[in-house]
Amino acid sequence: MNLKEEFKKGLSKNIIFLGIVSGLTDISSEMLYPIVPIFLSSVLNAPMSVIGFIEGVAESTASFLKIYGGRLSDKYKKRKPFVIGGYSLSAISKPLMAAAFTWHFVLLARFIDRLGKGLRTSARDALISSSTTKEHWGKAFGFHRAMDTFGAATGPLLALLLLKIMGETPQAYRKIFILAFIPAIIGVIVLIYFVKEQAPLNPQSFAKSKISEISSISPEFKIFTVFYLVFSLGNSSDAFLLLKTKSLGFTTAAVIVVYFIYNIVYASLATPAGWLSDKVGKINSLVFGLIIFSIVYFFFGINQNKNLVWALFALYGFYGAFSEGIYKAIISHLSPEEKRATAMGIFQGLLGFMMFTSSFLAGLLWDKLGKEYPFYFGSATAILSATMIFFWAKTKNIRI
Repeated sequence: MNLKEEFKKGLSKNIIFLGIVSGLTDISSEMLYPIVPIFLSSVLNAPMSVIGFIEGVAESTASFLKIYGGRLSDKYKKRKPFVIGGYSLSAISKPLMAAAFTWHFVLLARFIDRLGKGLRTSARDALISSSTTKEHWGKAFGFHRAMDTFGAATGPLLALLLLKIMGETPQAYRKIFILAFIPAIIGVIVLIYFVKEQAPLNPQSFAKSKISEISSISPEFKIFTVFYLVFSLGNSSDAFLLLKTKSLGFTTAAVIVVYFIYNIVYASLATPAGWLSDKVGKINSLVFGLIIFSIVYFFFGINQNKNLVWALFALYGFYGAFSEGIYKAIISHLSPEEKRATAMGIFQGLLGFMMFTSSFLAGLLWDKLGKEYPFYFGSATAILSATMIFFWAKTKNIRI
């Protein structure tokens, strides 16, 4: 078997089409990411406190529903209905914004969008893990992250192009909301017709499982979660990276371009990183990613050189490639099939809540101590988490 065939092995039709669905949905969602705050403030005259409130409600909704959605998926022993429902809600939310004439309607649309994300995420990740063998979980989740990130990189550029063509008018914003519905609904159609439900590998254990007993999830899963949350405490929003970049004299357009480079590096490396993790070990690969994060954050803290920023964002793409897809593969190993969506939901829900805490702390550090301190703190928590995970896995002889 040549390298190309080896690389493609394990990427089933389900995984490929789920990746396509995710990429299309992220194009749709990220088209609106730079647009919604401007629409709220410039067109609907919403104050910054309201914009913050809307985003807080939206992200908290997604975090909570990832936990609850995963438990529901395990309870009813189904994945695809929750995935379809979640992606459909997110698609519907886009054109709803076009009809908004007060911020309250945008809040409703964002709530529906994040409701969909929370409902689908854990069930989708469990469906990915059941769509290939465990020897290829790293590659499978890496491929999914690659497609997702490609969409995330493409969406904002497409929105900027549309604004350039149509002008920054209220009518242009509303047209973009409607246009964003197109890739989202195509994704739902692909999902319905090309993604198949997967029967559980162990129907008996699936039937006997008591989903309410979260305590029955393996101790290894709980320990890994705690150690990773140490890292998450310093992993604040990427907005702080962008703000630090802007403070060095970058124009808004240049900030968007440098962030695009990060996303492209991330998307390009995610599948190879997942494939490599299947070969050298997922714990080792994740630890490598955390070390890269620590290095990038440390240099963001001390850096005053504009030219170095481009290299740091490219290196940051390596961290991205060796993080989310790989930790999902690790969770798949540390959780039984009948509780996998529950485990995914708990883990990702906690990460979502931790994002609020870490970003709040980063803001305090920036205001009280200086703009370099959020990055020093993030660098320290990343290296501490990497050390804990590495020595825990070695001590317990966990080889995944």
